[in-house]
Amino acid sequence: MVCELYLIRHGLAEARGDAWPDDTKRPLTEEGMSRLRKSARGLAALDVSVDAILVSSLTRARQTAEIFAAELDRPPIFTIESLAPDGQYAAIVADLEKHARRERLALVGHEPSIGELAARLIGSRHAIPFKKGAVCRIDIASLPMTGPGDLRWMLPPKVLRSLR
Repeated sequence: MVCELYLIRHGLAEARGDAWPDDTKRPLTEEGMSRLRKSARGLAALDVSVDAILVSSLTRARQTAEIFAAELDRPPIFTIESLAPDGQYAAIVADLEKHARRERLALVGHEPSIGELAARLIGSRHAIPFKKGAVCRIDIASLPMTGPGDLRWMLPPKVLRSLR
């Protein structure tokens, strides 16, 4: 069974600094939420659906997951620590394997780790840069993974927003 993975970078968040001393609590900006809603509608216009969304525990990623879930028929959202900025590839793969019966999974994370994850999933040593709110689809043959996946497409947020 082919598994479709949709990797999503969180949207535009509040600036780092004194207002948000705990970076894990830093939320999306109003503009970031608005742009993500349009991007999520663009993804829905492509008839994308997901069986579950896996997300890091950071506030901005969770908000991103909730926005995409609202446009993609409200799949369940699972918080997994491996998608945090310092998460390790092996831990992410182990968390993916817990959802092996699902055919379409979205993963919401952070740069540079989401770009590094995309690269590793397709067998590349070079990270794939993700703009805030970008989405890529990688198809893998099975979970657990037996070889590199196929990058099917990568859409920057501006293109996603134009599809709605």
